Amino acid sequence: MIQFNLLPDVKIEYIKTRYRKRLIMFISAIITAACLAIFVILFLFVRVNQTREIKNLDKDIKTNVTKVQSIQDLDKILTIQNQLNSLPELHDKKVVASRLSDYLTKITPNQATISDVAVDFEGSTMTITGNAVDIIVINKFVDTVKFTEYKVAGSDSSQKAFKNVVLASYTIPDGTGSSDKAAYSITFSFEPAIFTQVATENNQEAVTLTVPKITSTRSETEKPANLFESQPQKKEGQ
Repeated sequence: MIQFNLLPDVKIEYIKTRYRKRLIMFISAIITAACLAIFVILFLFVRVNQTREIKNLDKDIKTNVTKVQSIQDLDKILTIQNQLNSLPELHDKKVVASRLSDYLTKITPNQATISDVAVDFEGSTMTITGNAVDIIVINKFVDTVKFTEYKVAGSDSSQKAFKNVVLASYTIPDGTGSSDKAAYSITFSFEPAIFTQVATENNQEAVTLTVPKITSTRSETEKPANLFESQPQKKEGQ
C-alpha cells in the first residue's frame, strides 16, 4: 500500500510542537502540584508542630530559670570572684582551738587538775571534768569561771567570757582510801568571740582573759603543777 503525506512540512512541525507543549505543561502541572503539596506539608509542620515544640521549650526554660533563680545566693555560687572574696570571711570565722590550752591554764586553780575536756564549738558549750584537793577549791574554780572576762584586741570594753556556769556533779573523799581528792564536773557556755580570728598588730594578743583574784591559778605561779591528770581508778568492790 502506498501512502502519501499531503500535509506540508510546516503543518507537521506545528503538530509536533503542540504535542510537546501539552506534554511539557502536563509534566509541569504534576511537578507544580507535587511542590505545592510539599510546601503545604512543610508549612503545616512549621506552623503547627514547630510552634508547639517552641512553646514547650519556652515553658521548660521558664520552669528551669525559676528553679535556678530560687537558689539562694546564686551569684555567689556561680561567680569565681565572689568565691574568692568569701575566703577572708570564712577565714575570719574559723575556730582558733589552739587558744583552749592557754584559757584552761589561766582559769584552773593550781590545786585542781583536769582529766577530760569536751568542747562543742557549734553550740558554744564546754564541760570540764577533773579532780581537786577539796570542795573549796572546786567552788573557787566555779566562781573563777563565772567571773572571768575577755577583751578583744582593739576594743576597750570587757565582757563575761563564760555563762550558765553549773557544777554538774562532784564527789568528795569518802575516807576509804579509794581516792584522796574530790572529783568535779563543770558545764558552761562560752562566747564564740574568744575562739574567732582577730587581726592584731605588734604581736598583740587577739583575745585577753581577765581572771578574778579568787584563787591562785597556774598562770600566776612560778612552778605550776601539771594541769592534766587522769581520774583515779576505783578499787574493786568499791
